[in-house]
Amino acid sequence: MTQKAENLRVRRTRILLREALIALIEERSFDNLTVGELTERAMVSRAAFYRHYQDKYDLVEQIFDEAMNTLFHAIGEFGREHPTDVWVRFFEQIARYDRLYRALLGKKGSPWFAQKMRARLAELIQQHGSLEEAPEAADSKHAAQMAHPFPDTFVPDLVAAMLVEAITWWLEQGQAYTPGKMATRIAVLASAVFREAGTWS
Repeated sequence: MTQKAENLRVRRTRILLREALIALIEERSFDNLTVGELTERAMVSRAAFYRHYQDKYDLVEQIFDEAMNTLFHAIGEFGREHPTDVWVRFFEQIARYDRLYRALLGKKGSPWFAQKMRARLAELIQQHGSLEEAPEAADSKHAAQMAHPFPDTFVPDLVAAMLVEAITWWLEQGQAYTPGKMATRIAVLASAVFREAGTWS
């Protein structure tokens, strides 16, 4: 088998498993589905599944990692000079797999996934600060506050929880706003929290 044919086969397997995952979550809930049901629905062998994933959690994590990698790439590309663009990329990636995220974050989803998502987003905020637009040099005190990590996890955890709730609402409403509008509103709300937290002694 050529490398190209092998790559196509792998892509096809991943797509089939993701589609089966979504359908089974909608029918049975994430916690109740098994790898056997996934492979049977996707019409792929268990061996093929385990060549790519350790278990159903690993399957979901790899999909979410794609969204997080997109976010980290956007941070590197845009940085704090264009924070809204960073979040636009993230919401576009969520929209790409909207049915999956809607299933995972909905009533038949998994508290495990929601917690995983909050933890990863909180880690991102903790590492990169607020992603708020870099303040003017004259405001050196504010600049210093935003340049350093938060003293504890309270604010990152709070904003991460807000983000997950916002994503859940957005998907449940059928993406009532564009990724750009959601990103702008989230950036404004989060920036208000970060600025207030920056005044705390």
